[in-house]
Order: sequence, then C-alpha cells, then structure tokens
Amino acid sequence: MIGPSSEISKLLLVLLLFLLAWYVYMDVNLYFRIHNYPIDDEITDNSTITYSQVAWINCKISPMCDITPKALLLDQTNHYLFGPLVKIVDKLFKVSDTQWITPNLISFFHVFVAVVSAKCFSSDSLAYRRIGVVLFEFRTFLDDMDGHVARERKNIKGEISEVGTSGYYIDGICDGLGTIALLVGVFLFLKNNPPRRGYMQLPTIINDSETTVYRVKVTTKKVVLNVVCFAAQLLLSSMGWNRYIAIYQDMLGKESGDWLRRCVILKSSFFFIVVMVWRIVNVHNLMHFLLLSVFCDKLWEFLRFMQYIGFVIVLGAICVAEIHIMDVKNFLYHDLSNATMY
Repeated sequence: MIGPSSEISKLLLVLLLFLLAWYVYMDVNLYFRIHNYPIDDEITDNSTITYSQVAWINCKISPMCDITPKALLLDQTNHYLFGPLVKIVDKLFKVSDTQWITPNLISFFHVFVAVVSAKCFSSDSLAYRRIGVVLFEFRTFLDDMDGHVARERKNIKGEISEVGTSGYYIDGICDGLGTIALLVGVFLFLKNNPPRRGYMQLPTIINDSETTVYRVKVTTKKVVLNVVCFAAQLLLSSMGWNRYIAIYQDMLGKESGDWLRRCVILKSSFFFIVVMVWRIVNVHNLMHFLLLSVFCDKLWEFLRFMQYIGFVIVLGAICVAEIHIMDVKNFLYHDLSNATMY
C-alpha cells in the first residue's frame, strides 16, 4: 500500500501515471521541437518561424525554448517539473534580485535539508520516511534554484554547466554531501530494520515429523553490499553524466563554431537516442527511483534489483555515449559529407 488508505493509494498511483504520461508527451514534443524549428531563435532569417512564436507557454518559463546540451541530458523531473517551477517561484518572489540570497547560500541550505530528510529516512515509521522523500525532492528543487539564480545574475540563457568555476565545484560538493546523507539514512533504516527474505528450515523437530520454519533476516553485511553497490552506481553515473555535458557543450554549444554542423548533430537520431538514455540513467533519475522505492516501502527490493544490473545499465549508457562522441568528432573535424550518417 502506497498510502494510509486504499483511496489515497489509488490517487497517488493515478498521479504517478499522469506524471509519467506528461514526461512522455513532453519528450515527444521536444523531439519535434528540435526537428521542426531552429535550434537558436536568434540565428534565423525573417522568413523562418521560430519556436518562441508558436510556443503555448511563454519562453521565460517553458523548458522547450532554450536547447542546450545540458538541458537535453537533464532528467524529465528536473527539466519539465522543477525547472519551470523554479522560474515561476523566482518571478513571484524575486529570488535572483535579492542580493543576499546567493547561489552558494542556496547550495549550503539544501545540504541542511538533505541531512534532515536523511534523519527521516532512518526512521522506523513509513510516514516519516515519506516525509523524508518530500524533503529530499525539495532539496532537488533548491539545487535547481541555485543554478537558475547564478545564470540569471550572469544573463545566461538556458541550462549551462560553468565547468571550472568555484560555483560549479561548490554545487558539486553540496550535491555529493546531500547524496551521502541520503545513503546513510537508507543504511541506518535497513540496519535497524533488516528485511526478511525467503524461508530456511532449521533442524528443530516437532512430533518427530514436522520441522519448524523461520524467516531469515538479511545480515548487515548484505545491507552494506547493496547500499555500496548503489552508491558506486550513482558515482559512476554522475561522473559519466558530467563528462558528457562538458564534452557536448564544447562540441555543440553556441560558442562551438560551425553552427550548421552543430544543428545537424543536434537534430540527429543517434544524438536523441543518447539524450533519452542519459535522461533515464543520469544520477538525478537514479535518485528519483530510490526515493520512489522508499515512498512505496519497496526500498530493499529496489536495491536488490539494482545490485548488479545497475552497473550493466550505466556502463551500457556510457558505451553508447562514447560511440556517439567518436562519430561526432569524426563528423566535426573531418568531412561535412558525413552529415548523411546522422
């Protein structure tokens, strides 16, 4: 049961299905937006219809207007839900205009929120653990907010990673601390409430014919193994995701040079496959899956499922991206006639 009653469970299930349908709908629209309209509205002639002219949501809020490599590699929750919500909150409360609220201050605060949520995760009460899920998603919202405020104050349009800046490293460290807090909370819960799995017959004889059956608790060693495996998957996914954002920004960003070749690659089917793969397996989405399993009280089942297959999924995504990057480099630096392969 997801909620305290069957009615709440059904409502939450409907909301989850609606959210998934919304993500699919937006991904389909993103594909057609990239292929049917110019990537950059400002680089067009007067006869070309731009996306901002037909967008049904104002481009100051819409996640579909500014097409950047980082925006395309974002998970759906951050791109379609938290991203627009951050912009709305900023317009209402003028966060980016409030000088004492700095991006780094927001980053430090969301570490505190993560620690509080981790405390909830370690609780025996499912209700408290669900509160922890809500708090950690609020932390994710704040993580989006610090980047938005930083970009607004530098007049940067769209999602961009400013690799090498102090803000980039501070944000990364704060994200890492928040993730560690979450994993510690998960470990403490499983350690204090070891899951039971299977049945094991013990040699206790009753009436010379029956054997007493006990459930066997999962050992702390097994809990540590599963949590460490998932932590390693998060680290691997984070390293790969940040690597590809940096590489694609260098090759496909607005400052990359050849606008024609950049548009050809961004509109290619192979690139869109890479985008969809990393939208699913990036570190943020893996965290969302973990939070969903906590909310549904299926944490142990999720960690057991991901113990080894998670490495296969992440490494597979890395292989697909590396193959595409080699093709892109060959296309960019050798012969424009290779455009037909995209």
